[in-house]
Amino acid sequence: MEDGDWVMVRPPTERDLWNPSLVDTESSEHLKLTFSGPAKHWTDAIPIGNGRLGAMVWGGVKEETLQLNEDTLWTGNPGNYTNPNAPEALTQVRKLVDNGQYVEATAAAVKLSGAPSDVYQLLGDIKLEFDESHLKYAEETYHRELDLDTATVRVKYSVAGVEFLREHFVSKPDQVIVAKISTSKSGSLSFTVSLDSKMHHNSHVHGKNQIIMEGSCPGKRIPPKVNANDNPKGIQFYSVLDLQISDSKGVIQVLEDNKLRVEGSDWAVLLLVASSSFDGPFTKPSDSKKDPTSESLNKLESIKNLSYSQLYAHHLDDYQNLFHRVSLQLSKSSKSLLGNNLLKMEKVVSLVTNSDFKESEDEKISTSERVKNFQTDEDPSLVELLFQYGRYLLISCSRPGTQVANLQGIWNKDIEPAWDGAPHLNINLQMNYWPSLPCNLSECQEPLFDYISSLSVNGSKTAKVNYEASGWVVHQVSDIWAKTSPDRGEAVWALWPMGGAWLCTHLWEHYMYKMDKDFLKNKAYPLLEGCASFLLDWLIEGPGGYLETNPSTSPEHMFIAPDGKPASVSYSSTMDISIIKEVFSAIVSAAEVLGKTEDDLIKKVLAAQPRLLPTKIARDGSIMEWAQDFQDPDPHHRHVSHLFGLFPGHTITVEKTPDLCKAADNTLYKRGEDGPGWSTTWKTALWARLHNSEHAYRMVKHLFNLVDPDHESDYEGGLYSNLFTAHPPFQIDANFAFSAAVAEMLVQSTIKDLYLLPALPRDKWANGCVKGLKARGGVTVNICWQEGDLHEVGLWSKDQNSLQRLHYRGTTVKASISSGRVYTFNRQLKCVKTCSL
Repeated sequence: MEDGDWVMVRPPTERDLWNPSLVDTESSEHLKLTFSGPAKHWTDAIPIGNGRLGAMVWGGVKEETLQLNEDTLWTGNPGNYTNPNAPEALTQVRKLVDNGQYVEATAAAVKLSGAPSDVYQLLGDIKLEFDESHLKYAEETYHRELDLDTATVRVKYSVAGVEFLREHFVSKPDQVIVAKISTSKSGSLSFTVSLDSKMHHNSHVHGKNQIIMEGSCPGKRIPPKVNANDNPKGIQFYSVLDLQISDSKGVIQVLEDNKLRVEGSDWAVLLLVASSSFDGPFTKPSDSKKDPTSESLNKLESIKNLSYSQLYAHHLDDYQNLFHRVSLQLSKSSKSLLGNNLLKMEKVVSLVTNSDFKESEDEKISTSERVKNFQTDEDPSLVELLFQYGRYLLISCSRPGTQVANLQGIWNKDIEPAWDGAPHLNINLQMNYWPSLPCNLSECQEPLFDYISSLSVNGSKTAKVNYEASGWVVHQVSDIWAKTSPDRGEAVWALWPMGGAWLCTHLWEHYMYKMDKDFLKNKAYPLLEGCASFLLDWLIEGPGGYLETNPSTSPEHMFIAPDGKPASVSYSSTMDISIIKEVFSAIVSAAEVLGKTEDDLIKKVLAAQPRLLPTKIARDGSIMEWAQDFQDPDPHHRHVSHLFGLFPGHTITVEKTPDLCKAADNTLYKRGEDGPGWSTTWKTALWARLHNSEHAYRMVKHLFNLVDPDHESDYEGGLYSNLFTAHPPFQIDANFAFSAAVAEMLVQSTIKDLYLLPALPRDKWANGCVKGLKARGGVTVNICWQEGDLHEVGLWSKDQNSLQRLHYRGTTVKASISSGRVYTFNRQLKCVKTCSL
């Protein structure tokens, strides 16, 4: 702390409850993204956030920009997500499918499409302007970094021998973006600050040290014509920038009524608060009772007496309580590092002092250079960094009470962002939350459950009107207004009524990890009931006594119909049936827990389960993507939807369905390794589920390809210099999926089984230790390994007693885990130590 006279002592984190016998001198020094110069592109800037407020720090010297976001700023108003003409169109499409007229069905299905989603917007910019001397800064002194351990950005450089330091963070407990600027020479800090925005806005100085910016989002997705009468009021926003400087030196001047000028100060602290009039997905902005002006001013008033040190302490305590739950350390084989002679010695190899870490800690090597070098040096500490970066981003863009992480998390610079920045429900939104449970950030998934609840309200109207069905339904693309109708346009992407069903699998997964019966009863089960009710009504009698979905698509993919023409609409795509199987299995299991097995709905589900089409193997030995073995015009397509049952689903497993696993293996070979970042990371997790460490690692390595923002259309997948994952352009889903996939390589679980190091690339990550991962059944898992072989396992459960089967390389043992006790197992999976928490 800046005062230097006190420290804050926190209680031990979950990862600290178990200490391996291997030397474990954990260090967070290498958990930094480093940059050797200011950002030239948005994807060079550094993201910070608290779930609701976000900023991108560019790190400019003469001119600095902090690009701002607030997660409720969207275009539009609540919509009508029903189509009374849909039932007639549905009857027509189903008849065409029944007749095998798939091309005609694809054309007719356009009548089932709806309106586009609304669009995620931006807040604005904090702009700092320094004097002309900053043009001559000493470039060799420049350093910009994001410290994942503290969620703090630092920018440092020297001008004429004077060192300038900027520090940036976003506080969740105090709901404020904080920036501190200081110098090594008293009285040498001078700059101008202003607020600006691409949105409709105005800004002005308030008092002697504040700038106020207020504005609004468009009330419609497409700006209405000037003379249009249907120009609804959009979401309003209000932000206040408060400027504080040192007491002993410096003055603040007002310039042009919208800028503040600091002269001759020792330091300055900038506080930015912001709020909007968004009052939930069902309230029009014009009817909102929320006052963003009073909310922002009250927030600023509540923190005005807090020092920078206190704000930082609150931020650290909140953030590190989440981030410090999991640690990961990876290193290469000591055979190559230390020599065979040293290996013969009975000496424990430190997991963090091997020489392969030292180079990555050299701050002179930027993160982008490390990404460039990965194809040759395969630095495992860079894998650690990207794994923890995904956890950092989730903490920073999704917290209890915020909106769900959208296609870009919360970070956006455009009025028209790629794909509207909207949550996409045929992989992307779900992928955003894959790491929340295994990577010990379950609280960060709460916005998803709130969002599902909102979707179920609108989705029940869409189900009733569009499909004359009970329950609720959601399609492919949604927005802050909980849009549930199909997207506009072609059926290949617009017609996919399985979005809500896939989301519901997250509810059951949450229970399996947390074993929270109250959550299951009060939150998850009612939503599962509504989802299952819709699915039962959506399924119709098909040939051979099977229940089928009709119409059906495999997301964003076409097939060649028997007449030789491309089509996308048929019946019972493999993904449809796989998701339905997962939901039905979940609600039956949930009913058993809650004593509801005699409910009529459960009896209907149990009757329907054996009538679902089994997953089929195609002539070429791969998993069939559609109910018929259609020709695939694009075998390397980015989606791998037909492998849902393998991951994230559970209907294809190494132990229970070896033939399907072999077919899944063939499917992944057929699809190939290329694709956008999210496809790469999904394939990583799929290979991990197959316990194929070689190919899982190949996909990990495949992601480490540095994208040039000036020529991003030349790339497919990859990483930007700030480690944002690329489609391209930027989509955040692969950042999250990478963390989940690495966790899947190290630990897999059912509610009774733990698979230890199932896809560990033993030659690439020969030595390592992971602490704090979560497994189903409420178990925390810690593992250390040495020279590719399991060394030690630590397990504990806070609230649950359970009987676990531990699996490692063909060995299986049973372990009784009692709540409140830590168990240590050796490489033979024998329990060698227990202790109380």
